[in-house]
Amino acid sequence: MTTTTAPTAATTPTAPRALSVARTTATAGRVLRQLRHDPRTIALMLLVPCLMLVLLRYVFDGSPRTFDNIGASLLGIFPLITMFLVTSIATLRERTSGTLERLLAMPLGKGDLIAGYALAFGALAIIQSALATGLALWLLGLDVTGSPWLLLLVALLDALLGTALGLFVSAFAASEFQAVQFMPAVIFPQLLLCGLFTPRPDMHPALEAISDVLPMSYAVDAMNEVLRHTDVTTTFVRDVLIVAGCALLVLGLGAATLRRRTA
Repeated sequence: MTTTTAPTAATTPTAPRALSVARTTATAGRVLRQLRHDPRTIALMLLVPCLMLVLLRYVFDGSPRTFDNIGASLLGIFPLITMFLVTSIATLRERTSGTLERLLAMPLGKGDLIAGYALAFGALAIIQSALATGLALWLLGLDVTGSPWLLLLVALLDALLGTALGLFVSAFAASEFQAVQFMPAVIFPQLLLCGLFTPRPDMHPALEAISDVLPMSYAVDAMNEVLRHTDVTTTFVRDVLIVAGCALLVLGLGAATLRRRTA
């Protein structure tokens, strides 16, 4: 008589957990509670972009038109950079401390974890973008033709894109120092090729082709559309959708590549 052995827990494949609103919001709440006890990180996220804008304004004190031309672009770039740094280091710290492994051993999927982080840092990104936009427009005198709400929308999407990129690259870093080292590889090429320093059509054709696939290029283009046009243009809508789509894509990649521990 042949007997069959029931599969053990070790041999039974684990199905991917569906994304849960309850688990996602619980993760976001835990992250926000941790950040509440880390005033330096909060200051980095909320105050540094504002301080950089103030510094930029008075660097070009003798030529305010220059500030108007590049201030809108940097209003989106500064939040992207700060959110990238903070998110990548915070996520890596969870893994190296063993917190991530303990969390994923619970009924918490990778998608829940990434979405929770994105929700928590996204809430801070809203505050960060509102502070920076309000400072630039009403205290530093940034002159834009379009609606300030559109400027705020693009700044928020840029901050969320920085959050997504930080979550993604944290999977490939073994230490906080390595996480910071990803900045020259991920952020600096986009900064040079986004059209901030020279129009993208004036670049070498090979560099222009590379810039066409970098999300920061479309973030800068969207800011420039608000700077120059009163109404919402089709180009602005395209640029905003591309930035939002890139953020969602990178968040998906972050969930797929998330590791429980550092090798």
